Amino acid sequence: MSIRTLDDLLAEGVSGRRVLVRADLNVPLDKQTGDITDDGRIRAVLPTLSALTGAGAKVVVCSHLGRPKGTPDPKFSLGPVAGRLGELLGTRVHFATDTVGESARSTVDALADGEVALLENLRFNAGETSKDDAERGAFADQLAAFGDAYVDDAFGAVHRKHASVHDVPARLPHVAGRLVLREVEVLSRLTGEPERPYVVVLGGSKVSDKLAVIEALLPTVDRLLIGGGMCFTFLKAQGHEVGSSLLEEEMVETCRNLLERSEGKIMLPVDVVAADAFAPDAAHDTVPADGIPSKRVGLDIGPETVAGFAAALKGARTIFWNGPMGVFEMPAFAHGTRGIAETIAKADAFTVVGGGDSAAAVRALGLDESSFGHISTGGGASLEYLEGKTLPGIAALEN
Repeated sequence: MSIRTLDDLLAEGVSGRRVLVRADLNVPLDKQTGDITDDGRIRAVLPTLSALTGAGAKVVVCSHLGRPKGTPDPKFSLGPVAGRLGELLGTRVHFATDTVGESARSTVDALADGEVALLENLRFNAGETSKDDAERGAFADQLAAFGDAYVDDAFGAVHRKHASVHDVPARLPHVAGRLVLREVEVLSRLTGEPERPYVVVLGGSKVSDKLAVIEALLPTVDRLLIGGGMCFTFLKAQGHEVGSSLLEEEMVETCRNLLERSEGKIMLPVDVVAADAFAPDAAHDTVPADGIPSKRVGLDIGPETVAGFAAALKGARTIFWNGPMGVFEMPAFAHGTRGIAETIAKADAFTVVGGGDSAAAVRALGLDESSFGHISTGGGASLEYLEGKTLPGIAALEN
């Protein structure tokens, strides 16, 4: 793979030049207050932005947030992000109240060397996500007009064929930012010749979301530990009743086939925390995984499972973890996720946290991020990379 890097661009000189940076600032916001609840993705892009501003570039940052329907929606504004980004950079971030309109043009035109502007949410424009090449291309033309060069540092979006990710690089000299380069280097270690034993921990709600990566990983891993809501479909495939736990009935036969083909590599929970209801204060207790009461819902893996998974992780030399073990947002059902995360953090191994809810859990549970080898910023992107798929944003940088 041949991709030009930020260092290549800096070596050419960027002082006085406008550099368009595609960042992934899609941070979670509190529904009541609008406050940012996890600024991890903002912090992840700081090395690239600091390098550019330090070299005198006029930096124009663009990103999406949430899933607006191609028109402006105040609850998805990047305004709060501009404020937090400025705090972390230690400088004012000029905010354009539109993406490619009059505010964006005047904001970009007014930038001095070493200053930063943030454009409003890319997805306020239908062209960003359009499946029509011409519509997407027209929007990409407008975005590209704001830059003399393009840096992609939005790994969380490289699996999307969107204008700012796939089409803009074709219109400007383009490089990979610090974050994207690091993500690709790390994931390449997992898909190449990982040091063994190689153990993967998968959680999250749905088997259907992880089926492709399970299929891709089974031949290469030594153990595959499955928790979270997706484990109940596997338990059903073993013939166990799962009460009112999350179940994908249409995936039961698929799970049965995976278990038969896995040659014992797949490890499932032996106990779960079952509750009367899906609620933070619901009555709950630990029950055997093959004995979940009919009206109870499994919301976490149990302590015996945590111990068993920890034993399977002991001695591993490479660990990839994607997906929480339970409903970690509710303290009563966060013990499984915490136990597995702490085990991985202490492992004498190359450890990768696969973004999304897993990365959010690390921060929400107050764990030391530096104790993990790498915390990805792209849940979906990291999974598709491990599946062996061509990622549009990476392919665009290679061209």
